Amino acid sequence: MTYEIRENALMEKDFNRLRVSAGWGQLSAKQGEEALNNSLLTIAVMDEGQVIGMGRLVGDGVCICYVQDLVILPQYQGKGIGKAIMERLIAYAKEHGVSGTHLTLGLFAAKGKEEFYQKLGFFTRPNENRGPGMEISLKL
Repeated sequence: MTYEIRENALMEKDFNRLRVSAGWGQLSAKQGEEALNNSLLTIAVMDEGQVIGMGRLVGDGVCICYVQDLVILPQYQGKGIGKAIMERLIAYAKEHGVSGTHLTLGLFAAKGKEEFYQKLGFFTRPNENRGPGMEISLKL
């Protein structure tokens, strides 16, 4: 089966629908729109006109980028869609970084999905050189 991949065409309603499917909860429409507008790159994967997967890259585009969202509807998982999205996000980071330098591409893996990202070259933290990732949720 062939899927259509669109760059920077992800709509807020699909973004929120996929977030909910992953158990991440729904953002307000304004929050969803702003998140998409402020992304470096969004990827929408379509099957017969319906968005069935997404990826989103955020950051400054030259020193640091983060894969912020990668969601594939459960019935479409295991078909190479996530890998195709990640390859696009990684390619974007390589194409837009400053030649002759390094760009850090980070992410927070969902529990149990670390091996998927390791196959793409990511490493887990903590390790001998890096401490654990940390986060804070700010109530606004």
